[in-house]
Amino acid sequence: MPAVALDDREQIAGFLRRNPRAHAYELGDLDDFEWPHTVWFGWESAGRLEQVTLLYTEPRIPVLIAIAEPPQRSMGELLAAITWSLPSVLYTHATPGLLDTLAERYVIEDAEPHLRFALERTDLLDRHALETEILTPEELDEVRAFYTKAYPGTWFVPRMLTTGRYVGVRENGLLACIAGVHVHSPTWRVAALGNVATLPELRGRGLARGACASLCRLLLDDGIETIALNVRANNEAAIASYARLGFAPVAEYVEASLLARTVGG
Repeated sequence: MPAVALDDREQIAGFLRRNPRAHAYELGDLDDFEWPHTVWFGWESAGRLEQVTLLYTEPRIPVLIAIAEPPQRSMGELLAAITWSLPSVLYTHATPGLLDTLAERYVIEDAEPHLRFALERTDLLDRHALETEILTPEELDEVRAFYTKAYPGTWFVPRMLTTGRYVGVRENGLLACIAGVHVHSPTWRVAALGNVATLPELRGRGLARGACASLCRLLLDDGIETIALNVRANNEAAIASYARLGFAPVAEYVEASLLARTVGG
């Protein structure tokens, strides 16, 4: 059967490295830090991997990542083969067009187009970087309180601070802005920015852009070769801000919530 379960990190990495900018999140999840929370599936043709999809199991609602490589048809075939073995409630990041395959089992809600960006120019970072401090687990309570005010819907878990790659901008001693990572892997030389937020009353001053610039410089010093991030396709302000830092779009995808249909539904 062309659909296979995958458990060889080197094999998975070999596939994802063909297009590391589009698959930065999946590559980062190969790291020891994330690997225990992952389930991988592949689609093989003539003994060669054509597609890889990831089920990330740590959040309360698991996340299915299905960013297709050409030919996209085979990713649809892979999803069709594994759909009935997936959890009944899911969140997904999928290449446009693939939601139709999942619709046989799931009701699809809140589908929103997104863009994946990757850092293509590093020479623009210094002009935007602000003074930041690295946030540690000792500041967990302060970080949680900040996100409650600035980004209550974000996905943040305490162990993310142990990466040492969450940075904050302070004003009058208080956190005004934070930029962090969703994945960070010096082993696989990738990182993905995430949990970027500014207090509502301080927005519009370039604090998030400056914090991201400083964080990117730290990541490059780590030996990270691919730095990526996700942004809603209609968030023109964020897209323009990331472009000023040297980011460019590398893939389109759709984020959506999936709920298994009831029998006969």
